Amino acid sequence: MRRAAVASRSPSSKALKVVKELDAFPKVPENFKETSVSGGGISVVTFVFIAILMISEIQYYANTLLKFDYDVDTEVDGKIKINVDMTVAMRCEHIGADVLDQTGQDTHSFGTLKMDNTHYELSPRQQQYHSITQQVNQYMRDEYHAIQELMWLSGHQPALKMGMPKREVEPSGPPDACRVHGTLEVNKVAGNFHITAGKSVPVIPRGHAHLAMMLRPSDYNFTHRIDHFSFGDQSGGVINPLDGEEQVTTYNYHLFQYFMKIVPTEVRTYSHQVDTYQYSVTERSRPINHDSGSHGVPGIFVKYDVFAFKIRVREELRPFWQFVVRLCGIAGGVFVVSGLLHDSMGVIVDVLCCRFKLGKYNNEKKGEPLLAQGTESDGFKPQQNSLYTEFDQSYNPVHLAEQTLNSNSGLVNSANDNYNGVNR
Repeated sequence: MRRAAVASRSPSSKALKVVKELDAFPKVPENFKETSVSGGGISVVTFVFIAILMISEIQYYANTLLKFDYDVDTEVDGKIKINVDMTVAMRCEHIGADVLDQTGQDTHSFGTLKMDNTHYELSPRQQQYHSITQQVNQYMRDEYHAIQELMWLSGHQPALKMGMPKREVEPSGPPDACRVHGTLEVNKVAGNFHITAGKSVPVIPRGHAHLAMMLRPSDYNFTHRIDHFSFGDQSGGVINPLDGEEQVTTYNYHLFQYFMKIVPTEVRTYSHQVDTYQYSVTERSRPINHDSGSHGVPGIFVKYDVFAFKIRVREELRPFWQFVVRLCGIAGGVFVVSGLLHDSMGVIVDVLCCRFKLGKYNNEKKGEPLLAQGTESDGFKPQQNSLYTEFDQSYNPVHLAEQTLNSNSGLVNSANDNYNGVNR
């Protein structure tokens, strides 16, 4: 006994007792729990709803986010690739495509573009591809303002391949257009890519000129279609602002101008690992008419300038702790709310049943005793206590005390007699 008392006063037992008092999850005996059909039905619905929300939360966590960092572009001595694929409604011998930048470097050192005589009218499959490209580009311009979600997120790239598909059947008649395509590697400075009438010849000390003296006015037609125009390394599935652009003119002498702002972009996602360039573009066009004061050189001019900042794009998953917190919130919140709704409906049903005498409350009879007393004819004889009977007939505290003292004195005398008998 002494050891048990010492053990109960030990520090460990006191600590366990304190911990036990802090229990926030008390256990309820099974005998005190009451189940019901309504509670079981709500439990099934609750568990199904929790499972649906958890599955949607897992899918939400699996989707990635794009993180953007902006920094000064320090690669000032780099090169830029210009990727061109466009068709002009003039024969190849009548036009020339060149680049002229602020350094005054010889244009032929940047590379050469291929020129193929072709037909301006597209085949049915090519027209379908061109229409889809235009629709996607128009959609991104007018409605889809978060263009990065469509460009770089894994699994969200549009189902478009790079480049115009080949013709099914070659049309009859001589070619009436020229396809200009290829890649030029230029300096990372502002420049001007242009297509105009006549072939180019170098001019001392720097620059070049296009000789178009032998061309007739009817040979001029700068109606054009841009199948692809981008900067940097090509990335499949990315739609650039000028892809699918088409300009048609009825004037022989017409000037089309595109003003671009190029932004260096470093993409590091699960589906893309590329250093490329984004650009924004503004279009201007007007007919050339010297008599009305509209001077200039007819042709297609793309003037670009490189932005001084670089964008770094990274694809990341959401934090794991946030995912766990949201799952716990879904499970606990739905379970608590369903319990509150079940208890509230139970209270409402109880109030309606008590007020309108519905259900089990209608079976109770007014004035009927809870316990029926038996009669002597049934063989039931109630036992009466004389003390309680006397106490009920007349409540006399003095008389009751005397009876208690007499009974106690009788017990004492009996004890004394027994003690004396032992002594004898």
